Parts: sequence; structure tokens; C-alpha cells
Amino acid sequence: MSTAGAGVVPVGLTGRPARGRGVHAVVAVLPDGTPCYSPIGTVLGEGARVQCHLCGGWFRSVLAHLRVHGWDQAGYRAAFGLERGQPLEGPDTRRRRAVALRVRRAVEPAVRLGFEAGQQRARSGALTRDAAEAARGRRQPEQHRRKTLRTLASVSPAARAAGRRRYTKQWLHRTAAEAAARFGHPDIGSLVRDRVAAGASLASVSREAGLHKDWLCRHLATVDPATAAAVASAGLEPVRRDVRWLPAVRVLGFADVPGYLAERHVVGRWTVHAIAREIGLSPGAVLSALDRHGVVRMPHAASRSRCAQRALAVAARFGHADIRDYLDARRAAGLSWRAIAAECGESATWLRRRAGLPN
Repeated sequence: MSTAGAGVVPVGLTGRPARGRGVHAVVAVLPDGTPCYSPIGTVLGEGARVQCHLCGGWFRSVLAHLRVHGWDQAGYRAAFGLERGQPLEGPDTRRRRAVALRVRRAVEPAVRLGFEAGQQRARSGALTRDAAEAARGRRQPEQHRRKTLRTLASVSPAARAAGRRRYTKQWLHRTAAEAAARFGHPDIGSLVRDRVAAGASLASVSREAGLHKDWLCRHLATVDPATAAAVASAGLEPVRRDVRWLPAVRVLGFADVPGYLAERHVVGRWTVHAIAREIGLSPGAVLSALDRHGVVRMPHAASRSRCAQRALAVAARFGHADIRDYLDARRAAGLSWRAIAAECGESATWLRRRAGLPN
């Protein structure tokens, strides 16, 4: 007993009727109602013969037999889920054909040239590319699908997961490179830095590149970790967020937003609301900018400054270094808070706050 080549399943001698004659069991039915006498996706072979799916008969060459049914080779393979390279002849017939073809290759120049051209295309990869293009969109034959499933079953889950991760990473890098090239940038990092510096968000850059709005947020760390770190760690993000500030800040004579905030809030003791009115933004935007640029918040900075100056003026008027000395001296002399208030012209409540006492 021998097989009829790759993909051919041998069967025993029992139950095999004489050449193509006799009654055969139907093992399947095609969608169009055609009965099938041999398993779909498989070619059964025994000895020098293979079985025909259309009638169950055994033949040295099913190819030569197909004209009896009015079928061609391509339709037969497609209908019964057979790969294009699957032999439909017994091993003896294939050997005779191979010998005849070798002889023709040696004596016929046209055949020899055809062989050489095919070998050259195979070495250059053109044959593989053409085959892949021809197979694009074509349904996988049942025979090939079974081989694929057997191969996948032999691969461990960890190896399959690693392969999927490797393919996904390659796809992400390829997508990023194509997006950057469309805008004339050498890589995706250059594109992102250029757009973010101009005030764009990652979502807007993604949409501009024809990707999902969250594509860069999700995958920038994979395709360009350095750029992702710069954006996330305030290397580029403050520049983007300061875009609304810069025109007004520069009109006021400041080179950047941190310098403006430090001058107004820390040195000039402007309140957040006063800065917001001058710059034309909301108080929330001012607070966000203070935090973003590391400028220490000073709540009610202007009011506190005026209050401190007022307290110093009261203490100096009575010959004391500060308001606490003045108040301690007056309390030690037995004056009430109302009497001290009448003396200095300030309210008793204000004086008690300066002394750190509850009202």
C-alpha cells in the first residue's frame, strides 16, 4: 500500500470496487446539491489510483477522467476544497509525467527556456509575490484550512501570543511611518513634535494623519517612546497649552508665560482674577498655568500685601517695629480691644486678627 502523494490519504483494499464501476456511498453534498463520494478537502489514494469525488470511482488520473463529468480542474479543486498544488493522479502516473518532462526539458529549447524563466522568477521572489496577489481575497481551500489548523494546534499559546504581539508592533511602526511620510517628516516623532509645538493635540494630529483620534494616545509610546515621554512629562505639553497665552503675554513685553506669571503674581502680588482680566482668560486657566509652570500660588496676594503695609503703618505710627509689638504693649498696659481700636483708627476685629485671636 502506498500514498498517492502529499495530501492523499491511503485506504485499504477492502471495499474498493473495480475501476470506476459499482455503487459508492455519498459522504457529503455540495451547496448546489452535487453529491460527493470522497471526503471534502481530502484526496483518497490506494496503490496507483486515486478516488474521484464526483462518482467515487478509482483512477490513475482523475484529471483525465474529469471530462466524463464535464468539469474542469479549477472548478473541481474549488468545489471539493483542494489546494491548487494537490496531485490528482496516482504516484505511477506522476512519475511517468516527471520523466517525460525531464526529457522534454533536455531536448526542447522552448521548454528549457520556460523552466529557466520560472526558476529566475522564483529566486527573485516575483513568483511568491504574484502568488500572494492572486490569492488575495480568495477563499482558503478546506484542505489548506485543515493544514493551518493542524499547524496552529502544534504551536503553544505563549508562542502564538508572542507572534501576535510581534505582528501588531510591526503594523504599528509601519502605520506610523506611512503617516509621517505623507506629511514630509522622517518619522512619527518629528511629526508629533512639530504639530504639538504649534498647539495641536495628539487627537487632532491623529485625525490629521487619517487615523483614529485616540491612535497616538494609545500607540505613541510603542512607536516612539522618547516623544511620548516628552509629551507626557511636560516637555511639549506646556508649549501647546501656552498657545492662547503667548500673543497677549508678548504684547505686554514678556518673552514667555512663566516669566509673566512670576512677575505679576509673585513680584507684583497680583491676584488670580486680576491676571485673568489682564490676559483675557478664565481664573481657572490662570490657576492651571501657575501649577503647570511651578509658580507658587499666593491666594489673595494683593490684598495680603496691602494688609501687611497697613499693619506696618499702624505700628510705626506708635513707635513699634510691627503690629504684634504694638498690640502686646497696649494689652500689657490694660487697654481693651475697643480702646486700642479707637487709638489707632482700626476696627477691633481687624486688630484681633492681627494678634492671631478669634473674633
